Amino acid sequence: MALMDIIKARHSIRKYTNEQISREDLEKILEAGNFAPNAGGGQRSMMVAIRNKELATHIGKMNVAHFDRTHLAGSYVSKEQPSTIDDPTIKNGFYDAPTVVCVFCQDNFMFKTADAFCMMENMVLQATESGIASCIISRGYETFDSEEGRRLMCEWGVPDGYTCQEFVIFGYIDGEQPHSKPRKPGRVKIVE
Repeated sequence: MALMDIIKARHSIRKYTNEQISREDLEKILEAGNFAPNAGGGQRSMMVAIRNKELATHIGKMNVAHFDRTHLAGSYVSKEQPSTIDDPTIKNGFYDAPTVVCVFCQDNFMFKTADAFCMMENMVLQATESGIASCIISRGYETFDSEEGRRLMCEWGVPDGYTCQEFVIFGYIDGEQPHSKPRKPGRVKIVE
């Protein structure tokens, strides 16, 4: 599959089967994330992969537990792939995906968000090429801002001064692959 075809085939999936992705596929996805561009070549971020559905579900529930709906600026996300924005009855912020990758970054580093998103984009593109569904999930800091969250980070060897920036969930889609929405006009300009 050509790169542009992979980019166009990638969608945010929020409905997953129970089938776990293989360790080999996960390692390839993590390798893609590890080779993402990063500010100044400093490699100041790290990934913790959870390939354990029960633990992923538990952390997914932590992710949505304190979700403050009063600050939502967006509108309805998707009828086919509803999000926690669309449906307040969803109690697992990871949508029952069997695998999650937590992206941790140095908290005081100016380019932590950019570094994290470069890693995540590489991972979701690799997953798409491998036939694995994915979705980038927010609320990393809030998820681990508790005694339990800090205990898990310590258990996983996350260094002091690091916080969870975002997550990427992985699994196999339950249902039909969504179709891309038409692109809005006026979003691309070329000035010469």
